[in-house]
Amino acid sequence: MTVKQLSLPELVDACRDLGVVNVGLWREPVQAHGVEATAKLVRDAGLTVTTLCRGGFLTATDPDERAAALADNRRAVDEAAALGTEVLVLVSGGLPAGYRDLHGARERIADALSVLGPYAEEHGVKLAIEPLHPMYAADRCVVSTLAQALDLAERFPAHQVGVAVDTYHVWWDDRAPAQIARAGADGRIHTFQLADWTTPLPEGVLTGRGQIGDGAIDMREWQGHVETAGYTGAIEVELFNDGLWARDGREVLAETAERFVSHTAA
Repeated sequence: MTVKQLSLPELVDACRDLGVVNVGLWREPVQAHGVEATAKLVRDAGLTVTTLCRGGFLTATDPDERAAALADNRRAVDEAAALGTEVLVLVSGGLPAGYRDLHGARERIADALSVLGPYAEEHGVKLAIEPLHPMYAADRCVVSTLAQALDLAERFPAHQVGVAVDTYHVWWDDRAPAQIARAGADGRIHTFQLADWTTPLPEGVLTGRGQIGDGAIDMREWQGHVETAGYTGAIEVELFNDGLWARDGREVLAETAERFVSHTAA
């Protein structure tokens, strides 16, 4: 998504030219290109798919909507398995229209995980609950902190359900380092993502993720937290930014790789 202006073949070519060997993929472009075709494309290029994003949106109260969400998440697990990634990232979903019970919404997520966790395990995939900044709680994700995400994840085996740690969403929370340690002690950090916090936020706030180094977040500090907690996996960069999307995608990818090197520890 950092360079969504590139087609998947263009992304693969750019990664190969830059020596980038890992890529996190989103379902929409994968589905547009074809799941099997994408799997072959990245495999032939020698790329590893680190995560697939996203499943989730599990808070519906309507039975038909809930059944449709579970079916879509099973498809997402199938797609992750076909792409060869072990991690499907979940954005849990916001409050249904007219609904104000955050606790009840989180309980419906737990109910869905009781179905999806075993299904994911059968396919060699782990689910990563991603807490989103509280500004998204109403419409996008009722799970706002790592503590809330872990309270859900810990109801299930770690090889089924863990968490995603994204600097953009957790940097403000002074309890987050302790929660990262909690997640690491149980092997539940399934992915680690970087994005910076820049202001002013754009209208709608969704595309406010800043390029690494342009904002308020100390990337090395957060890298230190997850690595101290035992995380040894890939570090992803996930930027939603209209300014970056308006530029040449190869240029943005090269800049992002340079920023990654400059703002993370070797």
